[in-house]
Amino acid sequence: MSLKLSKRHKLVLQSEIRNMSIECDLAGGINLSQGVCDTEVPLVVRRGAQEAMDGGINTYTHYAGLMELRAAVAEKQKRFYGIEVDPENEIVVSAGSTGAFYCACLALLNPGDEVILFEPYYGYHVQTLVATEAVPVYVRMKLPGWTFTLEDLEAVVTPRTRGIMINTPANPSGKVFTQREMEIVARFAIENDLFVFTDEIYEHFLYDNHRHIVFANLPGMKERTIAISGLSKTFSITGWRIGYCLSDARWAQTIGYFNDLVYVCAPAPLQMGVAKGLRELDIEYYKNLSKVYRVKRDMVCDALNRAKLYPHVPDGAYYILADISRLPGNNSKERAMYLLRKTGVACVPGEAFFHDDSGEALARFCFAKDDHILEKACKRIAV
Repeated sequence: MSLKLSKRHKLVLQSEIRNMSIECDLAGGINLSQGVCDTEVPLVVRRGAQEAMDGGINTYTHYAGLMELRAAVAEKQKRFYGIEVDPENEIVVSAGSTGAFYCACLALLNPGDEVILFEPYYGYHVQTLVATEAVPVYVRMKLPGWTFTLEDLEAVVTPRTRGIMINTPANPSGKVFTQREMEIVARFAIENDLFVFTDEIYEHFLYDNHRHIVFANLPGMKERTIAISGLSKTFSITGWRIGYCLSDARWAQTIGYFNDLVYVCAPAPLQMGVAKGLRELDIEYYKNLSKVYRVKRDMVCDALNRAKLYPHVPDGAYYILADISRLPGNNSKERAMYLLRKTGVACVPGEAFFHDDSGEALARFCFAKDDHILEKACKRIAV
């Protein structure tokens, strides 16, 4: 038979995050690998979606999303960050933040264009670039603090460089970019005429007085910035697939057209539920997220320390990279599997976040779980 898969299939692999979730299910373990965020969904968000279903909002929406949601996103950007966004022309609602990034790549990048990623990176950023035939290029951040310099960026830029990705707060490291670091990237973007893609999905998960800086607010950056975010994590609705992209109108229309082609639209009644949550949940809800998740972070970090799997304590997001080098195994996957077999707790091998073997001593633990599940996992880890 001459039928076979396309050449493209080699570019897209099953993520190690998903693989470890499967392994965890097979072992009947506690899943601290995938960021499913199985905490409670706010009541107002659930009721909003149900009311929309009952009210007949169940058909296709505008390719850029329902105006109710786009307006609510614009209002939130103004309320939290003082940034003006035109809901009519500068916002595209997509199938999660991953969908928004995919459509942005299709709209703005040509095959062979290079995009700089900070390492450790989120694997779906890499795979999305590769799937759209762009080329990821890596800047290794250094411990302690996951830092980088302008010289690090200048060392990898070429005439083919078209963009740079900032994920803050970051998955998997929990790094929160500082004002100075943002300004370094802004200057670099101007000097090299680059798009700046920002993944801001964890913007409300911040600890120890860190704050989220919106890159588009920096001087001259709004027209260059493709801001990706959503409510999957904030409202614990990862399965709803509601994300969005904020960009200059020159880019947003074509991003929207690709969104229409690939996804048609995000689920209509779920868009309404999210819009209702954005309108009715006050600022205390968002502040409380950081308080609640800081307690979860500290609980897991304490257990890892007691097990001598020393954590790099995150400043944001809800993941911890920890040193698992003392566990048996020749690489991070073997060590992660040993931990799963020994304790029944699943994590993600560090190799999933590096393009070479630099992650072999690391593993990522997710703490977006109800406290009683985390307490059980911590007891198992710390034994």
